[in-house]
Amino acid sequence: MMRSILVGILVLMAAGIGWLTFDWYKGHYGGEPYGGAFALVDQKGEPITEAALRSGHPSVVFFGFTHCPEVCPTTLFELAGWLKTLGDDGKNLNAYFVTVDPERDTPEVMKTYVGNFSDRIVGISGDPDKVHAMAKSFSIYWKKVDTGDGDYTMDHTASVLLLNAKGEFSGTIAYGESADTAIAKLKRLAAGAQS
Repeated sequence: MMRSILVGILVLMAAGIGWLTFDWYKGHYGGEPYGGAFALVDQKGEPITEAALRSGHPSVVFFGFTHCPEVCPTTLFELAGWLKTLGDDGKNLNAYFVTVDPERDTPEVMKTYVGNFSDRIVGISGDPDKVHAMAKSFSIYWKKVDTGDGDYTMDHTASVLLLNAKGEFSGTIAYGESADTAIAKLKRLAAGAQS
């Protein structure tokens, strides 16, 4: 039942109009890792690959950007709070913030930005083409939007992805979802159940 519900869901982002696609249904739901291979860097400039998401620890993955006015800081603030609330129940969860704006979000920028929220969340950046290939493999929507003043913003998927210890898709936490529901999903994820 969950599969048929998820296939039919289109998520409208608060940061602009965009859609979270559910291409993972075709071969990605259960039984094989979600997303493709990638070779990027973390906020310390150290290499990071898809192996981090398939390391035997469940993962929480959020795609966004540091110049985001509302969705990203709100989500990272909430995620930091959820992880703190979980305490020992969530100690095996890994959390990642992947930029969709690698031109501005260098590892140094990511380190400062993510560090303002939690030392539990790892920022991921890298070569723009490689970052965008990773986002595409995870069915993440992103689009550069000119603001008309010589600057730009990014529309992007606003949901948090939940991956089990093998890197398989386990669910999402929607932007604006209640803290109680989000924490319950993270508890199930940490305990090894599908959320």
